[in-house]
Amino acid sequence: MSHPPAKLDINSDVFKLPILEGSVGPKVLDVSKLYRETGYFTYDPGFTSTASCESKITFIDGDKGILLYRGYPIEDLAESSDYMEVCYLLLFGELPTKKEKEKFDHDITYHTMVHEQLNHFYSGFRRDAHPMAIMVGVVGALSAFYHDSTDISDPRQRLIASYRLIAKMPTLAAMAYKYSIGQPFIYPRNDLSYAANFLNMIFAVPCEEYHVSPTLEKAMDLIFTLHADHEQNASTSTVRLAGSSGANPFACIAAGIASLWGPAHGGANEACLKMLEEIGTKDRIPEFVNRAKDKSDPFRLMGFGHRVYKNFDPRAKVMRKTAHKVLGELGIDDPLLEVAMELEKLALEDEYFIAKKLYPNVDFYSGIILKAMGFPTEMFTVLFALARTSGWVSQWHEMIEDPVQKIGRPRQLYTGPTQRKLTPLDKR
Repeated sequence: MSHPPAKLDINSDVFKLPILEGSVGPKVLDVSKLYRETGYFTYDPGFTSTASCESKITFIDGDKGILLYRGYPIEDLAESSDYMEVCYLLLFGELPTKKEKEKFDHDITYHTMVHEQLNHFYSGFRRDAHPMAIMVGVVGALSAFYHDSTDISDPRQRLIASYRLIAKMPTLAAMAYKYSIGQPFIYPRNDLSYAANFLNMIFAVPCEEYHVSPTLEKAMDLIFTLHADHEQNASTSTVRLAGSSGANPFACIAAGIASLWGPAHGGANEACLKMLEEIGTKDRIPEFVNRAKDKSDPFRLMGFGHRVYKNFDPRAKVMRKTAHKVLGELGIDDPLLEVAMELEKLALEDEYFIAKKLYPNVDFYSGIILKAMGFPTEMFTVLFALARTSGWVSQWHEMIEDPVQKIGRPRQLYTGPTQRKLTPLDKR
């Protein structure tokens, strides 16, 4: 549907701005020619009112609590699909047939091994290095090993690189964990599902066989599915921006991992667990809730509310059920998990939380599940990066194939000194 253009009045000069409309969501003012026609830029810190691209992959309606992957509600995908189906959907735009799914599963499975020389990269890091620091390095290093899939002008090479990234990320993540605790690396197994293979590489040891619990396998797969993509967030925008220069896909994903590492982004569930540790015991919850309500107190309850979702996070609804299933099966007596469950109950009943719409978000529940499964908190963001790789490569593909794509070049509002005369050093 075409719309009459918006009119911008600058000093009595009227300029027309085309109005664009997507398949769903708010209308958009096209300002791509604004500087050329008016001599003015727009100023939008954080780009929160700026669409940086056109995309067909993910849609979010934060007010209504909706998240769609290629048009499918996240709740339906979580209920009826697995992570491999979601990867296929994000990459190719449609859910696979049974035959397509079998081939995709096979192709990803047989790419999970990594070059043996990559093992030596890990020994160059200190044992206490944060696993995200290791992931930034080793994922970027993949471009030094797989030269046959770095030509971004070749669609086949782009696809091979995407498969390799999705397949090898669990292996690299598990190696980062094993290195940190001094255990030998566990090679991937082709007879296991994507999630089960990852859990096996994380928790198995060579001296005995490890059996993956179906409940934990499903929970892990669900965490991957719910974190697979989330529109143009900081890390996805970083991948697109890096890719716009023509950088190889491995470097672009490494850039996304670096962005995701920030506590305001992928580190939120890690921050949530640290908050639970600070609270310590159930009897101290009222004290911390009162502090959270006090505007003069810098303390904030992590894992509640969301920048995008103004009502309940749709991913959290799914994760809540899974969290209770996992805790029920494992039967863990952990004071932190008791604090989390009590805090959840309070947040769902307290008038202050309800009025402010501070519902538990996906980070709250995923942190609880990962803690219960035995993951250390520093691995949480690594798991987020693993899951988000499918979304990153899908967004990267879309960006490369977009005919109007240009190298990213944001403008700035310069507020520094104007041109100055340089005084020689001996006269200053």
